[in-house]
Amino acid sequence: MIEFEKPNIHKIDESDNYGKFVVEPLERGYGTTLGNSLRRILLSSLPGAAVTSIQIDGVLHEFSTVEGVVEDVTQIILNMKKVSLKMATDEEKGMDIDVKGPATVTAGDIQTDADVEVMNPDLYICTVADGATFHMHLTANKGRGYVSADENKTRQDDMPIGVLPIDSIYTPIERVNYQVENTRVGQRDDYDKLTLDVWTDSSISPSEAISLAAKILTEHLAMFVDLTDTAKNAEIM
Repeated sequence: MIEFEKPNIHKIDESDNYGKFVVEPLERGYGTTLGNSLRRILLSSLPGAAVTSIQIDGVLHEFSTVEGVVEDVTQIILNMKKVSLKMATDEEKGMDIDVKGPATVTAGDIQTDADVEVMNPDLYICTVADGATFHMHLTANKGRGYVSADENKTRQDDMPIGVLPIDSIYTPIERVNYQVENTRVGQRDDYDKLTLDVWTDSSISPSEAISLAAKILTEHLAMFVDLTDTAKNAEIM
């Protein structure tokens, strides 16, 4: 048996969008190894949902202005990229915003069905003047990582004029910090204590996010374990 001091994970604090977790004791160096690996996977590899394109009545391209709307189309697109969604289906969904001015349009004005939930309904999108109307159709789907507007355009064949692809930021993770400190076991004080702080967009809990990131890491490491029967049958901890 290859013996290690068996670590424990403690959930110090958790809400819908923030969690603090402490893992100790870890062999020296393992705090950085695990913390950095989990952080990279959390930020780059977890699936989520995002807007892929928008279509605004009377607009043909992204450099247009919208009559009766304070923001130009470029600014509206920048705001739409920040919309956080939670989707219960793998199919692409179409949604609409239909507002009469005077009004402040937010993500909460997106008309969704039971399969889609807007996680940041207070997100500002634009301001519509008195007497003006604003109608936008948008599409969204599930994905992973970051997909550029150009890539979204190539994924949709024969995109009609006036449909504007946008950058899709699928990751549900907003920020990850990790800290490694010394901790004591018996007479030894050179073990690692790993503290992980995870912020999400509330579409996934911090616990679920870390569990999924660890699963992704485990599956990638499994191929190395399978190189020999000796390693597969070795007893660890």
